[in-house]
Amino acid sequence: MPIFVKLNPGVADEAPMGEDITAYDEQHFVTYLRLLDASSENADWKEVARIVLHRDPVADAERTRQCWESHLARAQWLSSTGYRRILEQAAELVKSR
Repeated sequence: MPIFVKLNPGVADEAPMGEDITAYDEQHFVTYLRLLDASSENADWKEVARIVLHRDPVADAERTRQCWESHLARAQWLSSTGYRRILEQAAELVKSR
């Protein structure tokens, strides 16, 4: 069965925290990848927030910065550690069937 991914889903003020991969994370894998890509290119956080997170850093700088930092931190966690949890949760799902 094909998986349909939204390329530009709306974002919460804060990304999830914790060791489990959430439904929110799954919906935002593309968002996280875009943030990691922008970070690797040293893109300006304000531009990234505007384009990727659909936030206005001029109108609400503090809230937008926190949103960007939260989502980038989650993306970095997923790419360094959290990907293991994706595999573990998938294995748990297969076992429960």
